[in-house]
Amino acid sequence: MMGPAHSVDIGSIDVKDVQLGDDVNHGLIRAMTEAGETAESLAGQVGVDPKTAQRWVNPGRIPHPRHRSRVADILGQDVEDLWPDLPKRRQPVWFRPWVEIEREAVALRAFQLAWIPGLLQTEAYARATVEGEGLSPDEVNEMAAARIARHAILRRHGGPLYVAVIDEAVLRRDAYGDRALMAEQVAYLVECAQLPSVQVHIVPSEVGMYPGLGGAFTIAELPDGARAAYVDSQAAAQIIDQPSELVTLDRRWERIRGEALPRGRSLDLLREAARAWT
Repeated sequence: MMGPAHSVDIGSIDVKDVQLGDDVNHGLIRAMTEAGETAESLAGQVGVDPKTAQRWVNPGRIPHPRHRSRVADILGQDVEDLWPDLPKRRQPVWFRPWVEIEREAVALRAFQLAWIPGLLQTEAYARATVEGEGLSPDEVNEMAAARIARHAILRRHGGPLYVAVIDEAVLRRDAYGDRALMAEQVAYLVECAQLPSVQVHIVPSEVGMYPGLGGAFTIAELPDGARAAYVDSQAAAQIIDQPSELVTLDRRWERIRGEALPRGRSLDLLREAARAWT
């Protein structure tokens, strides 16, 4: 049984001497041990008070975004490995179950009609998608950072196969007049499309009406054979797992995929679109 919560002080002691109960950040302590760092040494390099750094090993204590990145660099780790629950905490409550599904999936099939898929967005593009929603600068920063943190599943060992089908109009749509933003985003999409675990297919503009006009969705395949889908909307999106609804989405996916270009030709179109924004 887990004992009562308590604070762990690792200011000037070797973190390997800390008793690792269930109420501390094991990943952060382990990384500090391996790097030979203490809270005091981290504080000096990050530019915070040592007492602030000491609290980072306690449950629920997560540094400011710029400090998280600096700590991760010092320790040679990814931010999401040091604070694995971070993506969930940044996300709206209704979206958190999908983040868990996404992290566990062995395969993800995503269709996007209006945006670059979230798993393939740059930070600047992610920010642009939420900046018009009346959010504070801090909220925009957190939401964009949460979306970027989700990218790690595409590059980790044993991550899911990710197949994305995107309407060509998404590549041509201006982002508030910022051509550099779109050039960076489409170039990043080209990079992602060449990852071993990623396939990107484009539905070309000459295609007329097709089932994708009904909206975006993602289908997840889980290790135990279970499946779930995320269906986007203007309000809170839906997460569905009813077999009858999943069969409908499967049928729609196949028809959409049939309208898309093969992987090689899609990559050529992506490269052309990236050049067009420069």
